Amino acid sequence: MKPSPVYVSPYLNLQKSAMSFEEVFQHILEFMQSNPKGKFKLMVGTDSQVHKSHTIFISGIVIQQEGNGVWACIKKVLIPRKMTHLHERISYELSLTEEIVSLFTEERKNKLINVVLPHVYEGSAFSMEGHIDIGAGKRNKTSEFVKEMVARMESMGVEPKIKPNAFVASSYANRYTK
Repeated sequence: MKPSPVYVSPYLNLQKSAMSFEEVFQHILEFMQSNPKGKFKLMVGTDSQVHKSHTIFISGIVIQQEGNGVWACIKKVLIPRKMTHLHERISYELSLTEEIVSLFTEERKNKLINVVLPHVYEGSAFSMEGHIDIGAGKRNKTSEFVKEMVARMESMGVEPKIKPNAFVASSYANRYTK
């Protein structure tokens, strides 16, 4: 059962403090259209931080053009209790990531693919990744959840990335959970 959030922010970044998902999608599309011959990665990931009386979840959406910059935004969810069980927290992080990934419908993904399609033979590319804030190392407390969480991302048709390659969750989103 998903916990009930007390607060869900609109999407925001350093330039704009309140965006709908449609506005986020338009920014991504325009970013890609500005140089359609690029290699693009659309990455989504979530991190969380337990505080004294609540738990904050930050989901990041990042479009990266290899060697030529990024555009990114976040969305904040606040749960009004300490979520101390690691599996519950990791699973909820992934649920929030899955929710955003599902907003990239086939129609929307096709719009993004169509930007690079005419330039594929010149090296243009588009891929989508789900960044999961877990690691497979023996000393990592989250390693027992790797198979389950990776399978969930794969079932959505998105390439899963775990630490150390899950930087949208472990670095970008993490920065805003404090």
